[in-house]
Amino acid sequence: MAVLTISRQFGAGGITLGKMIADKLGYTFADTEIIQEIAKEANVSPQWVEAFEKEAGTKLSRVISSMVSQKWIDRVLKDERGYLDEQIYLDYLVLIIAKMADEDNVVIIGRGSQYILNDHPDAFHILLVDEFENRVKFLIERYRFSPKKANQVVINEDKRRLNLYRKLHKKDYDNPGLYHLVLNMNRIDLKMAEKLVCQMIGV
Repeated sequence: MAVLTISRQFGAGGITLGKMIADKLGYTFADTEIIQEIAKEANVSPQWVEAFEKEAGTKLSRVISSMVSQKWIDRVLKDERGYLDEQIYLDYLVLIIAKMADEDNVVIIGRGSQYILNDHPDAFHILLVDEFENRVKFLIERYRFSPKKANQVVINEDKRRLNLYRKLHKKDYDNPGLYHLVLNMNRIDLKMAEKLVCQMIGV
């Protein structure tokens, strides 16, 4: 019984590894599923939620610090406005990730889950890192991006994620102190990464 959060440098293979582990262990895999749940709760389209994914973060540390407030939870549950702004997105994000974790046996990809579930007793937090050139190559091979597009996507995503996580508890997402396990994908392949994660959680 465990909750796994997987954070990653863009193009390091975090989604692929997460799916591998979820399939192997029979765990729920939560990535775009989180978008679907937020859209459902907020009564908006998934595309609308995806748009907020690009800018979320400026208020996330404040939301996380208030997540144990019953008044806050009541407000989220009773919100029936049928629209989405940044604060509502973040409210639902924390609520849904916490709910998924409580149901156990889940692999959660990114979205600040390592912060949201920092004190969860059954959560293991994993970070994947890799060299820039390898991440560009991964996007080209896995998603058939052109070399130019893959290079620019990695640069843009690195900047976006750095700005986002620096606003979360004033820490960079690649701070190793946030994680139980940091995997350097320049040194190991996905199968070895899967094996190490399974060993860590005792399965």
